[in-house]
Amino acid sequence: MSSIDIQRSHQRSATEVRDAVERLAEKMADRFGVEYGWNGDVMAFERPGVEGEIRIGDQAVQVVAELGFMLSMMKGPIEAEIHRYLDEKLG
Repeated sequence: MSSIDIQRSHQRSATEVRDAVERLAEKMADRFGVEYGWNGDVMAFERPGVEGEIRIGDQAVQVVAELGFMLSMMKGPIEAEIHRYLDEKLG
């Protein structure tokens, strides 16, 4: 298992951040078959080989995930894509 833990500060409203995370979740669901759901300001997601959460705070977003064996080989590209998306939507 391999872990991802990315925290990014932001200066957006909670609504803007939640909307950006929701759009990301929809893309992950369409592209990779990820299932997700909200519990307050935490969006949990999973599919075979990965599970994690995106936590929305007043000044930061945190993405944590556990990658299974097969996806752990793609940890670098997955992290790069998360950073790119956060830069684009919250930067």
